[in-house]
Amino acid sequence: MTNWKKKYNDKISKDLMQEYKYSSIMQIPRLEKIVINAGVGDATKDAKMIESMYNEIQAITAQKPIMTMSKKAIATFKLRENQNIGVKVTLRGNKMWNFVANLINVALPRVRDFKGLPKNAFDGRGNYTIGIKEQIIFTEINFDQIKRIRGFDITFVTSTNDDKQSFSLLKSIGLPFGKR
Repeated sequence: MTNWKKKYNDKISKDLMQEYKYSSIMQIPRLEKIVINAGVGDATKDAKMIESMYNEIQAITAQKPIMTMSKKAIATFKLRENQNIGVKVTLRGNKMWNFVANLINVALPRVRDFKGLPKNAFDGRGNYTIGIKEQIIFTEINFDQIKRIRGFDITFVTSTNDDKQSFSLLKSIGLPFGKR
């Protein structure tokens, strides 16, 4: 069991149970999964771009991503149907908690002029999405080997449908929210 999972089981779940006065431990919100999604628009021109993003996401998450494909052809963008246009990985269990620890302790402190994560990025159903502008904030990425600086989205999927409870969960886990 990882440190963060142990912290959740021992302290955070008990604190949330007292704060919201749940009658059962099954009502406590929990982090179910983390989905990392990267769209690679340049993949229509150069197939090597998607391969490099695939390798970078794999290095960051220590899990093999899947390719996402276009659903329909759009001639204006030179996009064909079923063409690879992005990569996605879903983290659960220990890999999810290891990623959370890496994100909070290593990656986010490396962001230039970091003032905290925005509080308004909840979707109304208890899920929280942040955008990472540069993949180089992760130490697993070798700066000399990247072809282009890219960003990706990280979505925290929780078991609750309430944004307020989800915010309490993510804040107690340790996500550094800003004042905005």
